[in-house]
Amino acid sequence: MPWRADCESRPGTLKKTMHTGLILPVLFALLAGLFACVGQAGGVGYVGAMALFGFPALTIKTTALALTLLVSAIGLFRYQRSGLLATRDWYPFALLGAPLSLVGGFINLPGQTYRFVLAALLLGAAAQMLWRIRAAAAEENTAAEIPFWPALMVGAVTGLIAGITGVGAGVFLAAAMMSLKWASMRRVAAVAQASNFFTALPALAAVWISAPALPPQLPVWALAAGIGGVTGAWLGTKHLPAGVLRLILALILIASGLKLALG
Repeated sequence: MPWRADCESRPGTLKKTMHTGLILPVLFALLAGLFACVGQAGGVGYVGAMALFGFPALTIKTTALALTLLVSAIGLFRYQRSGLLATRDWYPFALLGAPLSLVGGFINLPGQTYRFVLAALLLGAAAQMLWRIRAAAAEENTAAEIPFWPALMVGAVTGLIAGITGVGAGVFLAAAMMSLKWASMRRVAAVAQASNFFTALPALAAVWISAPALPPQLPVWALAAGIGGVTGAWLGTKHLPAGVLRLILALILIASGLKLALG
């Protein structure tokens, strides 16, 4: 059975399942809520949390994609209803980002390589969030229209990375957009959430085709992340100040990245 294959292949899984039965759902709910507040689906957070408990790379990748897809769909609904999501903002990133995330989904890195790649991405995302806290005052001084061809290329690169790592492209896309001053924070958040959705969906399909193994705890984890995502998306679209949240997220990412790098 696909849902049980990964668990049955590792000794001590039952003990780990019992130990994390309460901790991980609560952690996923908190992560989803915190990330959704700032226009993210929490992919890097789920990866870091599962790495702390020693889950195998394939389980981490599949779970992170599934939860990212769910939370990004919730965020998209909220941003659409609030009028912050414009098609002309996100579609250039999707044209190449979606198909290349499908390609990346078929690429499964060896366990140790996966850990180090994700550690670098987590630490990079943390650095970007800390930088945005300092740069928040100047965020409105941005271009009115996102340039099409550069956006196409950024979408391609971030989509491929998203598929390979199992993390939605939103965190990488947001870092690029804010560094290039292409849009204000609210617009970036909406585009990032759209990017999370259109890269997580094909990447998850590719992972399922190549290695159909989902953890049996996923329904419970999805429920917890969904509750957190709804709460965070509601708070985020209601203009909740994000500076403190970014600091908390940055600390979580740093801890997770160091854990991955040091083993």
